[in-house]
Amino acid sequence: MSLYSALSIGVQGLRSNSTALGGISNNIANINTIGYKRTRSDFSSLVTSETPVVLSGGGGVSVEGRRLVSEQGLIQSSSSNTDLAISGKGFFAVTSDITPSGVTPDLQFSRSGSFSPDAEGNLRNASGLYLQGWRAQTDGTFVTNPTDTVALSTVNIGSISGAAVATSNIAMNGNLRAGQTISTAAATYVPTASATNMASGAVTADFERIGQVYDSQGNVRSLNMAFLKDATAPNTWNVELYSTPVTDVDVGAGLVDGQLATGQVVFNADGTLDTVNSTFPTSISILASDSGAPAAGAIKWGTAEGIAAQTLNFDLSGNNGIGGLTQFEAASILETASVDGSPFGELIGVTVDAKGFLSANFNNGISRKIYQIPLATFINPNGLIAANGDAFRATSVAGSLNLREAGISAGTLSAQALEGSNVDLAQEFTDLISVQRAYSASSKIITTADEMLDELIRIKR
Repeated sequence: MSLYSALSIGVQGLRSNSTALGGISNNIANINTIGYKRTRSDFSSLVTSETPVVLSGGGGVSVEGRRLVSEQGLIQSSSSNTDLAISGKGFFAVTSDITPSGVTPDLQFSRSGSFSPDAEGNLRNASGLYLQGWRAQTDGTFVTNPTDTVALSTVNIGSISGAAVATSNIAMNGNLRAGQTISTAAATYVPTASATNMASGAVTADFERIGQVYDSQGNVRSLNMAFLKDATAPNTWNVELYSTPVTDVDVGAGLVDGQLATGQVVFNADGTLDTVNSTFPTSISILASDSGAPAAGAIKWGTAEGIAAQTLNFDLSGNNGIGGLTQFEAASILETASVDGSPFGELIGVTVDAKGFLSANFNNGISRKIYQIPLATFINPNGLIAANGDAFRATSVAGSLNLREAGISAGTLSAQALEGSNVDLAQEFTDLISVQRAYSASSKIITTADEMLDELIRIKR
């Protein structure tokens, strides 16, 4: 190896350690950057073939900076509902521009989860990158193809309007008095005739309660449920469900006076409901206002109401014989009635759960899932290439992209939390000392080689 080679090796040492110093400096500068992944400088020796006899000699040193993308940063709590942190190997899928649904996005991948809405309600992080997610379909389901990036769109919480939910389920807990005196009108009771039914008021019910349900627009509708003990069959009660006012519904043949359903409830000898022999329907379908004249036995919302169809499901049997409608020798009473649905409510905020579902919450108690935030995974995340804004781009070295639901395989998602940088300040300062000493040592190579060359030149003199 010549003295000139030693000079070259010394220069390479200076250059490599300068590069390493740059990486350390960048790590220290970004110690408080959300989701930052530190760079490690890996040195490797260079070997050159000089002569057949001396097979190899020193060729100097090279350095390569590696992003330790797979290293987890510390999870820190936050006060914002849209701040998100990942524990595990996944990444947020982000873009530099807003991406509408059905368009292939120019994806980048980031662990910086400090998302907040812009002026239009699109969620973007501190680096200005927009969060991508699966938008809920009209039926409330999600398209979750792990390789279909076209299904992604920019998560927007500014276009969420108020919501109302129509009633679909009604559950009742109550009792009908077993010793109820049979009314004189029971002998001539006919539910399909106004002169002999309870809906018209011609027959006084033995027990009656008014309940409220919600239609598709969040309007409150009053339904009466009236009971009349049967004159001939033991443990049997006639039932009518009718609307107040009667103009709320249009009814087909076989129903009158705003009736939605008629039938009987029958009880076993032990006072429990006999679901086999009871004829009162457990499900009632109400057609939309614009559905035309109802057929025999059918019901629709009044034409003037302009509301959508809905189905009311009745649960009178309780749970395994506990609760529901009973017949015991006690006062007739409706103890509880559970009715779902809700009136119109305004948006009060959004939340994100551990599976990545972003839900809109309304002041009427409704919570609707509107997006699911996927986590992008790669076989070798350290093979990703760094981009501006604490983001990364896919490479062939990183392996194939898969979009997964948050969970064990992709990492868990935490709301109101942020992932800090994975920089260890003590380690960086230690590396700083090592690089400084190595730089000084490389400079000594140059000065020593210079002195030796000077001696060589003086030989001629």
